[in-house]
Amino acid sequence: MKVHQDTIDVSTRGRGLTDVSRKVQEIVAASGVVTGLCTVFVQHTSASLVIQENAAPSVRRDMETWIERIAPEDAKAYEHDDEGPDDMPGHLRATITKTSEVIPVTKGRLALGTWQAIYLWEHRRAPHTRHLVVHVQGV
Repeated sequence: MKVHQDTIDVSTRGRGLTDVSRKVQEIVAASGVVTGLCTVFVQHTSASLVIQENAAPSVRRDMETWIERIAPEDAKAYEHDDEGPDDMPGHLRATITKTSEVIPVTKGRLALGTWQAIYLWEHRRAPHTRHLVVHVQGV
């Protein structure tokens, strides 16, 4: 059994989805694991991870529109605003999405579907550097 762990720093441009699939795959390749699991974890409470469509940009735009309706930026709606009016909506958005994803590793590669990618979803307006822990385990 092999176990390998590394981190990725992702610079965001503010709200939106950043494809991190290539960087995660590089860590999988470096691990030497041929068959196993890859867990990706974001170490933040106002960003999240999703596996989603990687071909049609309209999917990601529609996701942004949808999440804005679910957790709008509204200064009167929330008590918590320590870091500004987008702080609490960022936490809510991360709550209804995910802080981690688990992807099978098959033949030394992430077993993503043809139209799938792993995205870091930044929920804050300002650019941030987000830290991901990538853990690969298998044979």
